[in-house]
Parts: sequence; structure tokens; C-alpha cells
Amino acid sequence: MNHLLLFDIDGTLLRGGPAKKAFESAMESVFGTAGAIAGHDFSGKTDPQIARELLGAAGLSDGEIDDGLPALWDDYLARLEVDLPRSPMTVLPGVPELLGHLEQLDGVAIGLLTGNIVQGARLKLGSAGLMSHFPVGGYGSDSEFREDLPAVAIERARRNWGVDFDPGAVVVVGDTPRDVACGQHEGTRTVAVATGRFDEVSLAAAGPDHVLPDMADLQGTVEVLLQ
Repeated sequence: MNHLLLFDIDGTLLRGGPAKKAFESAMESVFGTAGAIAGHDFSGKTDPQIARELLGAAGLSDGEIDDGLPALWDDYLARLEVDLPRSPMTVLPGVPELLGHLEQLDGVAIGLLTGNIVQGARLKLGSAGLMSHFPVGGYGSDSEFREDLPAVAIERARRNWGVDFDPGAVVVVGDTPRDVACGQHEGTRTVAVATGRFDEVSLAAAGPDHVLPDMADLQGTVEVLLQ
């Protein structure tokens, strides 16, 4: 294996779906409030970080939040599993073709780097028929802090493929400046795609190695990812 490609999910591979509503309903059920969720910035954050920000601003202590998180995730996942079939996520242009192509290439390993808790990631990707592409990943359930996740994903990749991936051979692919920053924190290459809330100019300001408008151009995307 010469390359390890770590993909974000929301805004990078998929968009839309019922996750935010399921999260809001679960917060209200478990904690009695979802805080000021309507205007909250979710971009590039982990699920635990989002929950802590919203609940802390609503007056809950860290201890109260920590005590309620297991019940929150159980409630959220149950709602998400029910809601996904009737409010499916949209697969972004070029993604199935890209993942299928990458899987056929010698020396290329694929994984996830996402703020979603692990089972939320599996439900989202499974509903879109994409989960089988990703045997490893770093998830929001591994750490509240996104900058911790590349190291987690790289270690899981090492165990899965028996390869010590140098950070310079790893590419973090995402749609927000926080995706770029977490890759830079670990010393990986970074590729930003303007398929989420941030345009190419905003993403370029974060300093990634490359910015793509999307991943619809198969040949061009592969060339950038495997440089």
C-alpha cells in the first residue's frame, strides 16, 4: 500500500438526510433541550463536540452532558435508522465511480475520517450503499476533538493492512476548513472539495494541498488524490 485516502462523509460523500432532525429530537428527549440548534454551525465538528457546545450554552455542566451522552447516542441512532429510508441522503456526483475505481488500484487503501459517531457513519453510508468501501476509519466516537482522528484512522489502517503509513502518504479529503486543519495537524496531505457549505475560495484560504470543485471528474480527482 502506497496511499491511504481518508474521506469525510457529510458534504464530501453525501448530503442531506434526516440526521440533524434526529439529533435535535434525541437531544430534546434525553436532555430536555437541543439548545440554539437552528443557527448552530455543525461544519467539520464531531458529534460529541456539537452536543457539548449546544448543551453547555444551554447551561448544562460537563458532568451532566457526559452522563447523558450514552442515552443520547442510543436515541439518536434509533431515530436515524427509522428516518433514513423515508428521507434518504443524496450521494454526491462522482462518488460511487471514484470509490469503485480506487478499490481496483494496487497500493491504494480507503478509509473514513468523520465527526460522525461510528454507528451513525455506518447507517448513513449503508443507506447509500457505500459502507462496504470503508473497512477502517476515525470517528467522532473515538474523540471529541477532530484533530485526534487522523492518528486513530492511520493506526487502524496499519492494523488492517499491515502497513506503517507515513503521514505524507495519507490524504485527508473533506469539505470544510476543519477537515483541512485536522489533516495538517497530523502532517498528512489535504484535499478540500467545494461540495458543502464552503466555496473554493474559502477552502483555499485554509491552505489545503489542493481544492476541487467536486469529485465528478474521475480522472482529474484520482490524479490529485494520488500525487
